[in-house]
Amino acid sequence: MKILGIGNAIVDVLCKVSEEFLKENSLTKSTMKLVDEKEFNKLLLSLKIEETISGGSVANSIVGLSQLGNEVGFIGKVSDDKLGQKYEEGLNKEKVKYLYKKKEEPIPTGSCLILITPDSERTMCTFLGTAGKIDDDDVHEEDIKNAEMVFLEGYLWDEGKPRKAFDKAIIHSKKVAMSLSDLFCVERHKTNFLELVKNQLDIVFANEQEILSLINAKSFKEAVSFSKEIKKNIIITRGEKGAVSINEDEIVEIRANSNLNIKDLTGAGDLFAAGYLHGVINNFKIKECLTKGTELSSKIIQKIGARI
Repeated sequence: MKILGIGNAIVDVLCKVSEEFLKENSLTKSTMKLVDEKEFNKLLLSLKIEETISGGSVANSIVGLSQLGNEVGFIGKVSDDKLGQKYEEGLNKEKVKYLYKKKEEPIPTGSCLILITPDSERTMCTFLGTAGKIDDDDVHEEDIKNAEMVFLEGYLWDEGKPRKAFDKAIIHSKKVAMSLSDLFCVERHKTNFLELVKNQLDIVFANEQEILSLINAKSFKEAVSFSKEIKKNIIITRGEKGAVSINEDEIVEIRANSNLNIKDLTGAGDLFAAGYLHGVINNFKIKECLTKGTELSSKIIQKIGARI
C-alpha cells in the first residue's frame, strides 16, 4: 500500500448560508468549531442541506490519491449506524481500503456542518461523535508497516486515546506526513504540535496562518527560516499567493492558478495535499509535486464539496 490515512471519519453536511447567519450564531468565518450533538442539530434545523457526503480531512486526501491511481487505505472510527454505513460505502466506492471494522458504539458517527458563505469561504461546526474516540486498539501495527507512508490529521490529535493512536502509528511507520488542519487545532495543541513537527514528522502541510501561529512568528520569512532549520519537508499554502515547499535547504514556490470560477473552498487543502503526496510517492521533483497539488486544489474549489 502506498499511503495509509488515519483521521476523523466524518460525514459532511453542506449548506449555503449568509454572513448574517454566522453572526447570529456567533461563528467565526473560515474556522472550525467543535459542537455537541444538541447544538449541531439546532443549527441544522434552520438550514437547507445542499449535499451529504463522506468526509474528513485526511479521508478527502486519501480519496484524491485513490482517484489518481494509488493503492491507499484509511482508518477512521464510525458507529454501525446509518451514517457509518454511508461512510464505509463512500470509501468502498472510491476504491479506498477501509481498515476499520465498525460496530455499534454508544456515540453516533460524527458529522461536520459545512457552512458556505457567498464569498465561497467555509465555516465548520463539527460534532466528532465516535470519530474522536479512536484509540491505539483501532490502529493495527501490521497495517502501518504495510504502508510506504502514513498520513495523519491535526483534527484527530487529542490527549488520551487519540494521542495513543497517533503515537502507535508514528512508531511503526516508515514515513509520516501530517496536516496541521486548522488554526483552532494549532492554538489548542501548540506545544504538542511543535514537538511533532520538530522531531517526529517527515512531511508537514500547513497554511500560512497555521505555521505562523505554531512558531509565534509575525512574518512568512520567519516561517521559512524555521522550516530550513528543522530540516524537514514543510509545505505552506498561501491562498492567492500560491504555495511553497521547504525541504531542508531547497525552497520551491508555485503560483496559484488564476481566473477560476470559485464555488466552495472546502477541501482545497485536502486535495492540495493529495496532489503533493501523489508526487512524493511517485518520485516527482518538488516543483512537480507542487504543480499536482495546485492542479487538484484548483479543481475542487470550482465545485461544491471536497471530492472531485
